[in-house]
Amino acid sequence: MHSEPVITVHPQALERLLEIRDQEPDANELGLVLAITGIDGERYSYEMALMLLDTAPEGVHLEEHGGLTFVIPEGDVENMRGAEVKMSRDLLNPGLMLENPNSPSPRVLGDGPLPELEGPVAERVVQVVREMINPAIAAHGGIAEVVAVEDNTVYVRLGGGCQGCGMATVTLSQGIESTLKQTVPEITKVVDVTDHAGGSNPYYEQAKK
Repeated sequence: MHSEPVITVHPQALERLLEIRDQEPDANELGLVLAITGIDGERYSYEMALMLLDTAPEGVHLEEHGGLTFVIPEGDVENMRGAEVKMSRDLLNPGLMLENPNSPSPRVLGDGPLPELEGPVAERVVQVVREMINPAIAAHGGIAEVVAVEDNTVYVRLGGGCQGCGMATVTLSQGIESTLKQTVPEITKVVDVTDHAGGSNPYYEQAKK
């Protein structure tokens, strides 16, 4: 087993999970699979299921919490690092929950100081998309194109792996929009025009004159 835990399991949640496990035959031979299954809105969706530990496939991360072994697919480890398994305090949705600090959106801004940008708003927007956003989302097979900058709104078109992807809304809101607002304070809104037919491109047309 790995020495460094990926997740934290709160005592009440552990107690509940052990209760569920102990109702099964061969309870002591069972582990709990915790895996990312997809994206639900702006968060990951998950699966929790009991499985016989001796049938666990190779390439999984195993860690024990209070006598219960958690089985996390190796590919999900970094996207689940720092997550907490706890009991929900929402009376309308009681039960087990996973609180994950990680987002499906590509991380664009690091923890360092923001870059120094100069020039008109439109030029700064294009610089941020070219030098910060596209290198970040390229790792996910995506690319963003600035279609227009009008007033305080940026119109972008997503391509590559982002086009038609279920993560596009998350990438736009948590990655592109938040980055542009932080680096170019004049920008208040980012609009995705990926699914619209082409049209005029005011900024580039003007830039070519």
